[in-house]
Amino acid sequence: MGRPDTLDRLVQILMGIVAVFYLINAALMIIDPMGWYQLVGTVKATGPANLHFIRDIGIAFAVSGLVLGFAFVRPGQRWLSAVVGNLWPTFHGLLHIWEVSVGICSPDIFWQDAPGVLGPPLLVWVALGILFARQRISPAGVPKAVYLKAVEAMAPGENDYMRELAAAPGGVLEKFKHFQPLTMHRYEAPADLFHMARIGATLVEDCGPCAMTAATGALSDGVDADLVNAALKGEPPEGSLQTAFVFGAAIAQQSSDASVLGDLIEAEWGRVVRLELAVTAATVRAYPAMKRGLGLTTACSATRLEV
Repeated sequence: MGRPDTLDRLVQILMGIVAVFYLINAALMIIDPMGWYQLVGTVKATGPANLHFIRDIGIAFAVSGLVLGFAFVRPGQRWLSAVVGNLWPTFHGLLHIWEVSVGICSPDIFWQDAPGVLGPPLLVWVALGILFARQRISPAGVPKAVYLKAVEAMAPGENDYMRELAAAPGGVLEKFKHFQPLTMHRYEAPADLFHMARIGATLVEDCGPCAMTAATGALSDGVDADLVNAALKGEPPEGSLQTAFVFGAAIAQQSSDASVLGDLIEAEWGRVVRLELAVTAATVRAYPAMKRGLGLTTACSATRLEV
């Protein structure tokens, strides 16, 4: 949620640098394989030049560079592309390590190669490590067991319906993972305004655990705890925050007031902010709706709504 910060940009820079490096290297290998062979002095230790083989490897680097370039645009959403794009260079680096460990390659050659062979894939793994450590990734692609464990950690006791999705045939859970980021999309909207609409919509569904999950999400996005608790009581401060809260509730209730309230928000904050509030209010309802359909809903009255 929110605009990319400094660490997000660092992740992009690391991926971008590696993607450009791979593409330049690939271009040299494909266009002028003999020139590349002469330029990279250590490669001569592996034997005479094979122009076809050099071009083959150049194509592999080109694919890695293009896939990393795709991930570079939105690393958090396309992190799995970064993993795929980094696999060939990583295994290439491991091959170099194995060769020096068994004596095929001398240590001095290995250390000359190391910056260009091991450095780039390590940079990508560092970038991915930053994303995972900050939980700034799309859940799509996360292994099922890891995903379910993360859900349980974030909302203890609330992953029963997720386990049902995971057990259902046809890849239901994998499809659902692609939907989840939409419910939390925030770029232009201020965090407090956004989460007032989100909590307002959730409370309409009368699902206490879902409301608490929405409240936890607000806290993680930097919203003040007192403001979150006020929203959970249905008492947000007057002004824009109250308008956003009622706007979210009106969307959940399918009330005609949503249009008027949306106009007020758009007049003050702009069309994009209105869109973001409307999207989260409309889509966050999916969670309590699914639990209600599966007979797993716990009413707000039965849950202590306070963070």
